[in-house]
Parts: sequence; structure tokens; C-alpha cells
Amino acid sequence: MVQPKSNLRLNSDQTRHSPLALKFVHLTIAALHQENYATIPNYLERELRYMDAGEEAQSATGPQGTGLPIAMSSITTSAIDTPTRRSVERTCDDLAVMVLAAVGLIAGLTFRDYGLGWDDYTHAEYADLLLRMYESGFKDVSALSFANLYMYGGGFDMVAALLHKIIPLELFETRRLLGAIVGMIGLAVTWRLGRRVGGPLAGLAALLLLALCPTFYGHMFMNPKDAPFAVAMVILMLGLVRLAEEYPSPSPRTILIVGLGAGLSIGSRILGGLALVYALIGFVPLLLEEMRTNGTREAVRRFSHVVYVLLPGLIFGYLVMGLIWPWSIMEPGNPFQALTYFSHFFEKPWKEMFDGALVSVPDMPWFYLPTLFALQLPEVLLGLTIAGVAGTFVLLSRPGVPGRRKTILLMLTLAATLPLVIAMVKRPALYNGIRHFIFVIPPMTVLAGATFAWGMDWLRENRRSWQPVAVAIFSFGLLLPLGEMIRLHPYQYTHFNHIAGTVRGADELYMLDYWGLAFKQASDSLREELNERQEVAPHGRKWKVAVCGPQRPAQVALGPDFTIGWDSNAADFAMTLGEFYCKGLTAPVMVEIKRDDVVFARVYDIRGRSISSLLAIPAP
Repeated sequence: MVQPKSNLRLNSDQTRHSPLALKFVHLTIAALHQENYATIPNYLERELRYMDAGEEAQSATGPQGTGLPIAMSSITTSAIDTPTRRSVERTCDDLAVMVLAAVGLIAGLTFRDYGLGWDDYTHAEYADLLLRMYESGFKDVSALSFANLYMYGGGFDMVAALLHKIIPLELFETRRLLGAIVGMIGLAVTWRLGRRVGGPLAGLAALLLLALCPTFYGHMFMNPKDAPFAVAMVILMLGLVRLAEEYPSPSPRTILIVGLGAGLSIGSRILGGLALVYALIGFVPLLLEEMRTNGTREAVRRFSHVVYVLLPGLIFGYLVMGLIWPWSIMEPGNPFQALTYFSHFFEKPWKEMFDGALVSVPDMPWFYLPTLFALQLPEVLLGLTIAGVAGTFVLLSRPGVPGRRKTILLMLTLAATLPLVIAMVKRPALYNGIRHFIFVIPPMTVLAGATFAWGMDWLRENRRSWQPVAVAIFSFGLLLPLGEMIRLHPYQYTHFNHIAGTVRGADELYMLDYWGLAFKQASDSLREELNERQEVAPHGRKWKVAVCGPQRPAQVALGPDFTIGWDSNAADFAMTLGEFYCKGLTAPVMVEIKRDDVVFARVYDIRGRSISSLLAIPAP
């Protein structure tokens, strides 16, 4: 096809005194060469916006490019208007889509491998009660007093129960599939958030860091509370970042995202209210800049306008919260009652293994969370997150950086660290590792991805020959958790990094499979073993299995041909977790589930043996 000729001409004086005009010509010619005439205005608008970001970065950091760019972003440089640069950005986006597709494919092929968590059965019951309440027109309100789950939202559980009615899967397989779908949404939103904060490279890096975080990946399949809550919180964070970018005139889409994220977050766990703290503290730099630039009265007027236009979104969020957490809107003070309830330990204390010692869960030391995060997060994510947090505080001290960029990075830093700091200071009851705090991992990956992108930008400007080395180190850092995820499958949530010596080094010091997921594989293997031996249950009864671990998940995994209980004297088999509270028995081992030479579960043949108890320590 004949290339169109450009009639745009500028004399030398115009181009010499107007570099923007010269860039305009270059961009127009680039658009014409793409032969996409209908979108030339959009193309130019997008490219000039990128250049504006680069010029702001130069004004914030000085002509020498020293210091941190405004958004620690790969798009905050001025060299983004060349075909090569555009190709790099498109390549990053294409790779991100490929990563999402690969994770989706793997999840779709493996979701059935994941067993039931300790709370799965109870959550399924809660979903039935919630649906019954809606179907009865609120005449049957037993869901509003069921255990203590009425103080949590049941959105995930209700969707799983409804989905189960229309797809040909068993209930708990449906829950695993829905968990994978929700996790994929979290990955996609994290990618878009990272891209918005730091550009295409930052978005790709954030996506890879989250997809290859074994703790997040493992929990997304089988954790009905904490994983959906983490996804809801990152949706809300996306809305808050958009709000900071568009302040003081947020778009309808941003208002909708803020409302949806707030409703889903608080409707999942009352802890979602922490996002209000992120916003209040995070917007301080932007508001201070507004006061300096426009005066106090105008700054207050603009802020009031933002609050006013957010009201429809917040009302929408309240409706979403009420839909998935109906108890929260039965009385105006119910959310605060839930906050008070969860601020105190509400169960009979028990002990868990931490650093080789048995510690009562209300007495866990202040360093419980930082220790486990340091030992369970992938090393590359840990290092980049620490650098990102440090970089944020360095940036906050620089007067030339725009307030909205300070606000965005401060909110992300608060989302990644403030919940941990509060827990370290308040010292609530802590148990089950870091599962209650996985909602801080997505903002950690965004900070880490932005830090990596900034580092690559700095190297491009100062040490270009070192860029391949940085990419190689980053790639190696991703391969480490990938290898562990493959080796641990489907128990990725038990991951410990190489600092801890992997699960092999952590086995004697910390709890691994605290939710008993290995019972599914142990149950499947027991049935296969009995079939191979052609053994049948004694006449007139089912096989009896004594279980040390979660009872209901074991019953679901074993199926209708088995009865379970704690009584080991009358049992045919004993199924035990490889945790500290289960006794090792002197009996033939029929099934052994191991990963990295660590025993996750065993099934013993105890027929004809007198076993007094399966517990290695007294029951709490």
C-alpha cells in the first residue's frame, strides 16, 4: 500500500523554539505510518499524555534524572515516543495477557486437586441459610445468628451455592473453581493497578510477583474468607488510585469502582474499613498541595465537591455490602458491633507451633507476622517491597514531587504495611500463619513491580549494560517460588522460602498444613489401596476411621463408605496430619502424603491394635 504523504511543515525557527511542535509532527507521522487514520486524535492524545508524565518526572527530579521519578514508573521518562518504546509497552501488555491466560488454564486443570479447608463445610452451610433467608422473603432469618459467621459477609459462599445449581460439579469442586475465578480477578486487577501506578513494565512485574506468590495462589482456591477479601481490597485500592489521579473531578467509572470495592471489602470483613484510614492519611500530601496552590478556601471547596460526587458510589457500596452481608444493615450499629467482637479473641485458646515452641494464640509475640512474612514470601517480592516502601518515604520528603503521586504511593505503602504495624502494636490473637493478612500481598506486589520498573529505568539512563543482569536476577527470583509451587502442589499455601530452608527446614519450627488439605489426597489414596487389596468393610457396617485433624473435611473426602470420629479404639484406620499435635503411631502405614520429604498426612492400619489417642498433646 502507498504510504500517505504528510503535508505538515514547520520551519526551522518553529521547531527550534517549540520542541513540543516537533514531537507533535513525529507523533503524527508515526500514526500515519500505522495507517490508522480514524484513531489519530486518540493516538496523539495518549502519546502526549505519556510525554507530559515524562516532563513532570524531569521537573520533579531535575535535568540529571537523579532521585526517584514521580511514580517510580517506566513511563516517566521522556523517551517513550519512539516505535521501539511503544513496542516494549505493547510487549509488556501482551505478556501480561499471556500470563493471565496461562494461570487461568493451569487453574482450570488443577482446581479439583485442592481439598477442603477447615472452615469450608461451615461456610457452605452459611450459604444455604443465607439463600433460604432471601427465598423466604426474610421470614427465615436463622442465617443472622449462625455460629459467628453472620458477622462476616457471605458473598462468595452464596455465589458458590448458586453456581453449584447450574454447573455439573460437586459443591466443593464448585467452591474450588469459584475460588480460582476470584483469584484470577485479583490477578487482573493487580496488573491494571500496577500498570496505572508504574506503567506496563510495572504492571507485568506486579502480575508475575502475585501469580508466583505461593501463599496467595494456594489460598485463592480454598480460602472462602481471606482470599475474596484480598481481591475486594485491591479493587478498592484501584478505585482510590484512580480517585487520586482524577482529583478533584473523578469520572463515573472511578466512582463506581470505589463504591463497589468498598461494598465488597467491608461486606466480606469489617477489616475493610482500614481502607478509609489509607485514604485519609494518603490524601494528605495532595490536600496540602491543593492548599498551597489554590488557597485553603478553594481547597476545601474542591474537597467537598469530591465528597459530594462520591456519594452515589458510596450508596451503591452500602447496597452491595447489605446484599452480601445482610446482618450488617439490620441495625445501624451492627458493623461496629462486629468490629468490637473481632477486636477481642472469641474462642477458647489453643496452642500453635511458632519458632519451635508451642505458644498460646493470644500470646503470640509481636514479631509473629514480620517473621512469617519474611519466611513465606518469595525472596524477590520481599526485597522489592522493602525497597518500594523505603523509596516511598524518600519521595515524600522531596518538595518537587506532585502531591497526587505522593498520595498514590503513600496509599499503597499504607495498604501493604499498616495492618501489620497495627497487629504488631495491638498484639491480637494470631494463628494459622499469615492467612488473615494475605490482603496486604497485592499492594506489596504493586509496590514491588513499580520499584522494579523504576530500577530498569534508572539502569537504562545510567548503566544500560546492567539491564540484562537485572532482568536475569528478577527472573531467577521468580523461578525460585515457581519451582516450589510445582513441588508443593496442591499445598502451595504451606510455602516457606529458601531463607527458611523451604518446608523441609520449617517443618519442625512452624505449622504447615494447618487446614488439613492433605486429607483429600490421603482419602483418595486409602480408597485406591483398599480397592487394590480387594478389601471390603466388615459385614453390616462401614469402615471406621479415627481422624486427627479437621473432621468434616475428612468425611467429605472419604465419602459415604466411611464413618469418622476421634475414637481410635474402635477404628479400622487412623488418618493423621503431619502436624505437631498428631501422634506418630507404631502401626503399619498404608498411605503417606509427602512433599519435599515432609510428611503432610498418614493413614495407619490400626485393626487389632489398641490405640488410646491420636493426639500428641492434651486437647485444648
